[in-house]
Amino acid sequence: MNNLINIAIDGHSSCGKSTISKAICKKYKMIYIDTGSMYRAVTLFCLENNCISESFFDISKLLNLIDKCHVNFIYDRIDDSSKTFLNGRNVEDEIRSIRVSKFVSQIAKVPQIRKKLVDYQRNMGVDKNIVMDGRDIGSFVFPNAEIKFFVTADVLDRAKRRFLQLSINNDSISFDEVLENIKKRDQSDSTRSINPLIRAEDAILIDTTNVSIESQNKTIFKIINTYLANENRNR
Repeated sequence: MNNLINIAIDGHSSCGKSTISKAICKKYKMIYIDTGSMYRAVTLFCLENNCISESFFDISKLLNLIDKCHVNFIYDRIDDSSKTFLNGRNVEDEIRSIRVSKFVSQIAKVPQIRKKLVDYQRNMGVDKNIVMDGRDIGSFVFPNAEIKFFVTADVLDRAKRRFLQLSINNDSISFDEVLENIKKRDQSDSTRSINPLIRAEDAILIDTTNVSIESQNKTIFKIINTYLANENRNR
């Protein structure tokens, strides 16, 4: 099934955007693009090439190297998920680390990086059938997306989810550190001068605080089914 629509999903860090996106793709046979993974992969590239650290950020060096940074996604049929590759290497687990999380907002603020990735994202959506999540998809990347969701959740609830994920990956970090990182990312994402995190006027708000995955999916599938049914009637 090739749906002639794009679905944009924006929202705060660790609020369940990827879980929602993957569920939509599985049910409607659509293609999932996680733009956050793109920025995380570029951040990992920066760390590995000594472009950024706690004490400095060498933007000039990054821009000189950026053409050597290639990010793509490969679908893994074994576990039914999309994997992020950086220059041919599977970095799906590495980009989820707190090490990368600390710097990704800084990378996302660089205009040249955003332009490069936004152009790439828009090209992916030309033929439709895309579910894309991020911070500025409905407001900037795909302003004409047929369906837009804005996902959020209480910051403590999000920190608990993120802490659990990092614990599973054996990252040594305290809950307070995770909470502080999420608060900083919220502040940075919402106040950056270039395409900040905002809810598009026509985006449907989805609050996942204390909501089961089954319940949130039921709500989202109902919205999509209604849209597709109306589209089919109008053809």
